[in-house]
Amino acid sequence: MVMNKTDEEWKKELDPQQYKILRKKATEPAFTGKLLHNKEKGVYTCAGCGTELFSSDSKYDSGSGWPSFWTTLAKDKIVEIPDRTVGMDRIEIICKNCGGHLGHLFDDGPQPTGMRYCVNSLSLGFKKKDAK
Repeated sequence: MVMNKTDEEWKKELDPQQYKILRKKATEPAFTGKLLHNKEKGVYTCAGCGTELFSSDSKYDSGSGWPSFWTTLAKDKIVEIPDRTVGMDRIEIICKNCGGHLGHLFDDGPQPTGMRYCVNSLSLGFKKKDAK
């Protein structure tokens, strides 16, 4: 079920850059995201609602300038939508729970999936895995 919040509620909860990306579908500049070079083990969450989306085990350096993953934690947590807004055929990925824009999905990733979930750092949170 998608969260029902007003635009004003989102503006109050998110910082201005997160709001632009998660709610207005902007893109952060390449190679600027705080999670791009994160090598810690853990789970990447939606910055809008906290839904767990990606594992650090599926993160890889795609060279694109944004955090990239070859799979999700569960396919039912992300919605894929055709996106032709910039003269390209792309697939937008959004959080199923809150409708937040995460980034785009491309078919140029590594095996075993061949997919690249290219995600804005500002769309993500990170929960570090407890050392055991």
